[in-house]
Amino acid sequence: MNKHTKVAVLVAPLLAVFGYIASDYFIENDADKNKLITLIPESSCEVLAGGCVLTSGDFKVNVFDKNGSTVVNSTFPLDEAVLFLVNEDNTSTAYPLTQVQSNYYWQTQTPLRELANTSASYKLRLIASIKGGDYISEFETLL
Repeated sequence: MNKHTKVAVLVAPLLAVFGYIASDYFIENDADKNKLITLIPESSCEVLAGGCVLTSGDFKVNVFDKNGSTVVNSTFPLDEAVLFLVNEDNTSTAYPLTQVQSNYYWQTQTPLRELANTSASYKLRLIASIKGGDYISEFETLL
């Protein structure tokens, strides 16, 4: 075995380890970049009557009303969540949600129950943030 082969045999494992560490840093850096992902309703949404499940891959969000409070329950912990009620003029009103039991459960007081008397359906928008990724959805709920 000549000296170049010996050097290659000694250096190759070090390069493999350094390459593995460098790829981990690259993937971690890439994960912190902002992403915008769309949530799609699984079926018809009835927030007042039991819930609305929005999905994107393995991530699911359930939106439902409990005694005048709109509750958002997710399969992964959220950093923050905001619910928007959109009227007929396409003007939205933001309702920031607050963490309840853990960062899987968020809620806020909304006038959805009062709006049930004036309309058969209502447009809602949801933005849920997880580590630099924003999950967004716009859906109609049957009141």
